[in-house]
Amino acid sequence: MPPTAATDINPATEDGAASLLRSTRAIRSRANALLARARRFESEFFTINDGALPNTAALVAEVTTARYPDLKIPYHSRWRHFEAGGHDRAALLNAALGTVSPQERATAQIDLALVSVLLDAGAGPSWRYEEANTQQTFTRSEGLGVASVHAFRSGLFSSDPARLLQADAKGLQAITAARLGDAFQVAPDNPLIGLEGRATLLRRLGDAVQAQPAVFGSPARPGGLFSHLAGNAKQIDAHDILTLLLTALAPIWPAQNMIGGQAMGDCWRHPAVQGEGLSHGWMPFHKLSQWLTYSLLEPFEWAGVKVAGLDGLTGLPEYRNGGLLLDAGVLRLKDESLARTPAQAGDAFIVEWRALTVALLDELAPLVRDHLGLTEAQMPLACVLEGGTWAAGRVLAQRLRGGSPPLNIVSDGTVF
Repeated sequence: MPPTAATDINPATEDGAASLLRSTRAIRSRANALLARARRFESEFFTINDGALPNTAALVAEVTTARYPDLKIPYHSRWRHFEAGGHDRAALLNAALGTVSPQERATAQIDLALVSVLLDAGAGPSWRYEEANTQQTFTRSEGLGVASVHAFRSGLFSSDPARLLQADAKGLQAITAARLGDAFQVAPDNPLIGLEGRATLLRRLGDAVQAQPAVFGSPARPGGLFSHLAGNAKQIDAHDILTLLLTALAPIWPAQNMIGGQAMGDCWRHPAVQGEGLSHGWMPFHKLSQWLTYSLLEPFEWAGVKVAGLDGLTGLPEYRNGGLLLDAGVLRLKDESLARTPAQAGDAFIVEWRALTVALLDELAPLVRDHLGLTEAQMPLACVLEGGTWAAGRVLAQRLRGGSPPLNIVSDGTVF
């Protein structure tokens, strides 16, 4: 269940409002309120067709069974993209690391996952990555994942030539769009959208890591958060990972979304969102931070640290999950021309689409489990997404539009 609100948060202050909006409780409550509003036919942009939910759940269950016939469904995480083309690149990384301690292995795995997720914000329709050793070509998220593994193994994110298999503050601060473009095979005939935005994000990550040695250690590495969170514990909560990411990495996000001096990242204004104090009118998502949290579950568990409270996280409001709901007819645009209009992440109808996606994924998940005969413990939301909604969204997008998203979103490489 979502975590409860802290009783000492004062939303009348900038810090209090930011803390409130950095919880999945706020994400869910505000998303559910917008869904209820749409069901009352008060939305300017969408209608809800609840009658399409059962068929959508059946499709997701069908896709899940096709992908995982034994119903042993892994988490939806960046590690799945590292397996693209049937190759276990995580095993190659582990082999290259050699006989290191579980803590050092987890630190390196988190270095890779964190950097790779920050690079995973939509590749555009034209970009591709040709993997030399397998001679396979990958696109979109899988391509970005495979490219990031090879960039990591080459030492692109390390400042220490003797320790290539790491990301550290100085290495990240030295990233430029040109160096990143070379590693990702960017060329005039192979464009990657948002390249400069991605490079800027990594440099800001280096700054944030260096500025917080209590969290990221010394020398400062993103993976240093493993020791900070786990210590000698045998169990941590998923929302604790997310909270740390949202607070420690707040400085890396573009500054367009601010509450006073607090950078809010993936948190946007919507005129119908109600809230307390300075949080009024803000709809939080934190999609990349939650995607990152999902992607850190396995490094913690591989190191022997159990992660509890998985369903405290929300579904991911991005164009595959949101596209599934549009393409399956659960969500319907009142004005079809909006699907063709270039849109920004902060546009009200995009914010609302993403909020409705979060709320409807929570309603879809138990229907999918019923189809498959699995319990919530056997199939947490992280597995519903993987099985799942993300893959079914891709299936419908491919069938209807050759794989492109249902809405025309202009990406800067930091949200989608």
